[in-house]
Amino acid sequence: MDKHTIKWLILGAAVRLYLCTTDWVHILGNRVEIATPLNAFKRVNEGVYLLKQGINPYDGDMVHEIPIVLWFLTFAAEYMKSWLPVLYVLIDICTACILYNVSKIFVRRKLQVQCQELVHYAKDTEELQYHANDEKAIPFLVLMAYLFNPLSVFNCAGLTSTVFSNMFLSIALYGLVDHHMLLFLLSVVIESQRNLYPVILLAPATLVFNKNGKIKTMLHVTVSFVVLSIALFRLNYALMGDKSWNFIDGTLGFIFFYRDLQPNIGLFWYFFTEMFEHFRTMFLITFQMNATILYLVPLSLKLRKEPILLATILIGLMSIFRAYPCVGDVAFYLALLPLWKRSWKFMVHNFIVFCFFVVSLCMLPALWHLWIYSGSANANFYFGATLAFSTGQIFLVTDLLFAYVKREFCLFNGQKIIVQGKEAKIVLG
Repeated sequence: MDKHTIKWLILGAAVRLYLCTTDWVHILGNRVEIATPLNAFKRVNEGVYLLKQGINPYDGDMVHEIPIVLWFLTFAAEYMKSWLPVLYVLIDICTACILYNVSKIFVRRKLQVQCQELVHYAKDTEELQYHANDEKAIPFLVLMAYLFNPLSVFNCAGLTSTVFSNMFLSIALYGLVDHHMLLFLLSVVIESQRNLYPVILLAPATLVFNKNGKIKTMLHVTVSFVVLSIALFRLNYALMGDKSWNFIDGTLGFIFFYRDLQPNIGLFWYFFTEMFEHFRTMFLITFQMNATILYLVPLSLKLRKEPILLATILIGLMSIFRAYPCVGDVAFYLALLPLWKRSWKFMVHNFIVFCFFVVSLCMLPALWHLWIYSGSANANFYFGATLAFSTGQIFLVTDLLFAYVKREFCLFNGQKIIVQGKEAKIVLG
């Protein structure tokens, strides 16, 4: 990294440290849009305290972090004490650095592929092609999109464990773009046991590491993932002094069965609050399928030549439809959008998405106050804002997908299609 980039990193770290040393850390750490039952600092802190007292933190229903991360935070709290917020800031800055390197490698590989395909491109597609200066411009945009996105800043300042999730996901993406299978598998195994949903990233990994179409490679990825998962389960089991397996139910079971109905920016909480109990199993399976495997096969088939875009869209979808989403999850995939800068021309819902994001994010705290503190609103008001926020995200993800398809078509067929002497309009059916 050059000095200019390092200065921005220092500024991003300074903003986060400032918020962590003021009363904002308590305000942000208690906001339901930022802290969920899965990532809240107070719950992780409770787990650390119980471990120090020799009590199994998973005997109750308060702690939902895996043992290896709890032990790491216990060690950090022991030796860093009041400096623990610095650890969260450093991890978030490391995530920004990894994303910066991911984007550099991504653009470099795009330029290499483009050199091979250039003879097949139409004449009027220069603006749709990656250029040499993109190797600096796009990584810088990715860095800025993560460092100074208010959602990622608030997520870090609230000391949520989503900063760990974002770091593991960024390492997984680095493993994908640089073709490091072991690095990818280790990060996805850890994150899948923490949050369940990243297991779907095995789909783009299969496409990346299976360039020759060999079934052996696919089996190797799957078997390696299973073996590493079993090894991590055993390690977590060994870390539990009472030799108990109940940490599985306290982490993965808690996510899958959705036992905490605390409101958040997702869609689960309202439906499971309102529905009759005898419908719960059906809705539970439907919602979890929607967050994992429902879109996996069609997207994998459509984006088989672009696994990094597939990973980006899958990360976006699981951030929208997961059981306990927070703004930190949204901030992560928003930072990946500059990778597809050359497709932005075909994104037609930018203003709509911007309005959805700004209006809904401004309304969420106000409606929460009216519902919980003033008593002049109800759950429908708050859910309406979360529904609008999720709708805006869906518009964004689908718009990105359609823009990529249009760009690919125009690269080989030209931006102007003449039919019967008139310029035709390209419409996706």
